[in-house]
Amino acid sequence: MTTTADETRLVTPGEQPAGRGRFAALASVREALDKPLTSYYLLLGASALLLTIGLIMVLSASSVYSFRVHDGDSYAVVRRQLMWLMIGLPAAFIASRLPLTFVRRASVWAYMASLLLLFLTIFLGTEINGNRNWLGVGGLAIQPSEVAKLALVLWAATVYANKERRLDSLHQLVVPVVPGMFLATGLVVAGRDLGTALVFGAILMGMLWVVGAPMRFFVLTFAVVGTIAAGFAITDGERWSRLTTFMDPFADFHDTGWQPAHGLYALSSGGWLGQGIGASQQKWGDLPEAHTDFIFAVLGEELGLVGTLLVVGLFLTIAFAALRVAHTTENAFVRYATFGIVVWLVGQMMINVGMVLALLPVIGIPLPLVSYGGSSLLPSLTALGLLIGFARREPEAARALAARRRSRSTGVSAGRVG
Repeated sequence: MTTTADETRLVTPGEQPAGRGRFAALASVREALDKPLTSYYLLLGASALLLTIGLIMVLSASSVYSFRVHDGDSYAVVRRQLMWLMIGLPAAFIASRLPLTFVRRASVWAYMASLLLLFLTIFLGTEINGNRNWLGVGGLAIQPSEVAKLALVLWAATVYANKERRLDSLHQLVVPVVPGMFLATGLVVAGRDLGTALVFGAILMGMLWVVGAPMRFFVLTFAVVGTIAAGFAITDGERWSRLTTFMDPFADFHDTGWQPAHGLYALSSGGWLGQGIGASQQKWGDLPEAHTDFIFAVLGEELGLVGTLLVVGLFLTIAFAALRVAHTTENAFVRYATFGIVVWLVGQMMINVGMVLALLPVIGIPLPLVSYGGSSLLPSLTALGLLIGFARREPEAARALAARRRSRSTGVSAGRVG
């Protein structure tokens, strides 16, 4: 029997067959993901990258608008965003250190305060782009609905955590979370903000799913919510025109299709790698809300498909890390709150991206952590701070961080002695 040279070649020390090397690489990735601090670092890293990309894109997308509106100052909008970021980062740090008992107690008051603000917005709010969802507070204008998203998640998580042993009853699943969510959603819809109402609905569906609601309940809820949404859409001419033209924006290019059509122009001109940061053409006036609701279109034009996939991948990384925490934790509140925050942030991202891609109607939803706006950025950063705090409190992660602090203090002491 004869053998070929390839069959009889010996593997030298340090050399591995190609297949075995690939499996070794996969094993090393799996080993890295199994470390106790993996979720903690993934949340920190993905959040930091999203905030950095968002700040750069707000600077680029808002420069022309700022120059026109703020007397030649191209940096007015990004300076304001930077100010909100400087406020939001300490808020996130504080949220990551808050005791869970305090968060649970405060969630009830936060829910009641958000309902009050939503109620005041209906009568005292400012109408912008057809939606009455802004409320003046001193010299600032805030969107109470953005604050309400976090309040609803924490309140529902607190209620379900208190009922942990009674969630096999449909009545305990429904009351008071479902009526409370419907009340908040009704106040938002009264202000004609259908986009935020959809996010509230996604949060409710996510919370019901994670606590084990039966499938027939989802079918009934979808039917009721769909009927109500259709009724509001049919009775509003502007909203109905958006719903009927989003699938083909070019059919009404100079009216309701103008914004989604130019969003598609921006994405299509970006190609694989984009035109480069600052090189967007659509932000020069053709694309409305380029630095807020349609910042994803400018991102695609300047950073290309690679940039858009990076942003979506970072959101999915946050979801992956957070769901690892929700899966491993023994604390019911942490599990429910984590899942609710993931549904909120990732669900809102999907709605915004779908809106820019003309897969969904234009309903005025910002891209979390990326779009301009302090009302959206502060609650999102606070929510991320809570997630990071949940991750670092996990028993194995807490032990790893404590061991690292001890080793550092020992090293410092040894250095002083030396």
